[in-house]
This record gives sequence, structure tokens and C-alpha cells, in this order.
Amino acid sequence: MNKIIDIVNGCKNNDNKYQKILYENYRAFALKIVFRYIYTYEEALEITNDGFVKFFLHIDKFRCENKAEMDKFLTGWIKRIMINTAIDLLRKKMLLPEIGGIAEDVWEIKDKTASAEQMIIYKDLILVIKKLPPSYRIVFNMHVIDGYTHIEIAEILKIPVGTSKSNLLRARTLLQTYLNQKESLVACSI
Repeated sequence: MNKIIDIVNGCKNNDNKYQKILYENYRAFALKIVFRYIYTYEEALEITNDGFVKFFLHIDKFRCENKAEMDKFLTGWIKRIMINTAIDLLRKKMLLPEIGGIAEDVWEIKDKTASAEQMIIYKDLILVIKKLPPSYRIVFNMHVIDGYTHIEIAEILKIPVGTSKSNLLRARTLLQTYLNQKESLVACSI
């Protein structure tokens, strides 16, 4: 616990050593979050780095009164910055669909918080979610995975609450279709 407090305090003092430690410890976590929104490796890495720049520029605003929960609050703050940075890019691109696959070496980036089984499940989930149209995918990620309410999603994306709800419903319907198709293909190959 003291280690994370020292790292945060070092970052608040603009100490490059502590910034590097924080970046190395949370990079994989941040990149996984960004990959739920951005699928090209180069853009995802750029967004992750941009997110960390924003993080370090605004670290003085980070507060956590409960030192025992410092890591939890810190990961939550990093997560929110990464999501907002990814959404900003998607807005600039006007939610255009992304083309191409995710490079295999991306899955080899070590995330100290995940087991091998969790990484396999995560990879399969991301590959299925990637098939969704961008507007559905963003709402699905924000609501189901990241826990935003429809009101929060509507405010962030500047869309009506009803659009957020209908996009989620359509995303779930499409995901169910994709999963049923995948299940049928597996059954046929047995």
C-alpha cells in the first residue's frame, strides 16, 4: 500500500522515475480498456499514451482519502481517462467503423491483474464485440463492461438517453446472433 502512495506522490511531484513505474504497472490495464473502443494497435497505443499524458498533467487533482483503497481509486481514474480519450478519438472519426484485425502480439502484453484463462475469455469477447457497429459497440462497452448509466452515456456521447438504450438493445441482439453463429460453426466442426 505504501508503495502505491509513494508512486502517486512521486507522480504529483513530476518525478520521471515514478511516472515510469506507474506507466509500466498500468500500461497493460489501460491498453486493454482502450482496445474495447479502438481496434488498430497503433491508434490504441497512441490513445493509451495520450491518456497517460492527460493523467500526468492532471494528477494533482487525484484525491483518495482512504489510503487502503488507493489502488482501486487509481485504476478507476485511469480507466475513466482512457475511456474518455478513446471516445474523443471516435468522435473525431465520426464513429467510422474500423477495418482490420487486432495484431496477435497485442494479446501477449502482460497484465499483472489477469490470469491466463481471463485473457483467453477477454480476447474472445473483444473479437466478438469488434463486429458490432461503432455506435452499438461504444454503448455496449460503456454500459455493460464499464458500468456507465444510460444518462451518463447520453451526456458523454451527446445523444438522447433513448438512443443509448436502443443501441444497447441492438448490440445485445447482434452479439447473441454472432454467438449463436459461432456456436453453430463449432458444432458443425465436431
